[in-house]
Amino acid sequence: MAGKAIVPIGVRISTDIEHRPDRPSPYRARVRWTDPVKRRLSLSEGKATDDEARDWLNSIVEAAEAGLTPAQATVKLAEYGDANMDLALRGLESKTLDPYLAGWRMRVVPAMGHLAVRMVTNGVVDRALQNWIAEEHSRSTVKNTIAVLVRVMEQAVRDGIIKVNPARVTGWQKLYKQAQDELLNPRALALPDWETLLRLADTLVAASYDHYRGWGDVVLFAACTAARIGEVSGCRIGDIDTDQWVWTVQRQTTPAPGGLTDKGTKGKRARKVPIIEEIRPLVAQRILSAGPDPDARLFTGPRGGRISTAVLRDATHWDEVVTKLGYEHLRRHDLRHTGLTWFADAGVPVHVLRRIAGHGSLVTTQRYLHPDVRSITAAGTALSAHLTALRAPRSLPSPIVMTR
Repeated sequence: MAGKAIVPIGVRISTDIEHRPDRPSPYRARVRWTDPVKRRLSLSEGKATDDEARDWLNSIVEAAEAGLTPAQATVKLAEYGDANMDLALRGLESKTLDPYLAGWRMRVVPAMGHLAVRMVTNGVVDRALQNWIAEEHSRSTVKNTIAVLVRVMEQAVRDGIIKVNPARVTGWQKLYKQAQDELLNPRALALPDWETLLRLADTLVAASYDHYRGWGDVVLFAACTAARIGEVSGCRIGDIDTDQWVWTVQRQTTPAPGGLTDKGTKGKRARKVPIIEEIRPLVAQRILSAGPDPDARLFTGPRGGRISTAVLRDATHWDEVVTKLGYEHLRRHDLRHTGLTWFADAGVPVHVLRRIAGHGSLVTTQRYLHPDVRSITAAGTALSAHLTALRAPRSLPSPIVMTR
């Protein structure tokens, strides 16, 4: 037992930590308390380190001092919402309930349902909102999703679990318009050349804890394959064909209740993507390091965990790095825009580019084909040459000589 504390809050609460070295999470943090009807209750969670266990217990003690029971302090958003949804949505018309409940089930719970209600911050909501917009959900879908989250968190305010509703975000319509504008001109988001990409990858590695080279590999691989970060995270060794140097993209890592999980690609369609010569050495090295298991991940975090766009951002201090390099607009998803723009500029036919991108609509792919000025002038020259050839006088046929 690592420690014990008693905190008077009208009811008595005690905490302790048990070290169980044979478990994946060897430090079990446990809290016990007596409710108003004299029932003895307890709650525990396994943690990877003693420090994490102590932090968890300290957060419960702080909540207890504010008048919350451990159950209230640790209740997960998904559990709380399901238990209080009728109360949170009271007064709404029936035609409004369906889109609200769909937003809760399909977007809120996967994005943040695994978090304790008290851990849902403005930042958590902001990042979820940006992901919903980036996934190209309609404006009304985003609006309904935010609305149901606001109502559930407002109920948590009334219950005294939190003091301020973090879901009352402002300016999301402006973010939505910005995302729509970017989708109309994704070429504007692309990095200009290979040297810039290398500099970005190296700077992110240098800014990360312990200078983990894997972050740079993820950035290079994502840009050169025009893939989403979730798809890069979901890539397994068995998905890579090193004879033809082709990657079969068939899964992605996404947020879900309880943490990150793997699911099918967007649109549920597998696709094949070429692995260009510039990144084959790093791919070969990662395959060698991963070992023979075809289900091993090609890319992981420094401790072997799954990565996500948020993990990459936080681990590399992404926002600070890109601002320092003069690309303050650059997001992780713009690595995909970079790859698709480069493929288009290399002359890849639009129908092939569409397959590489996994786009459902050809119109989306065509946005990467905006020609530069040289292409426009060359097209004009070619048309003039064609019309000149059409205007050239045709030689008259030889006269036919009649003989008797």
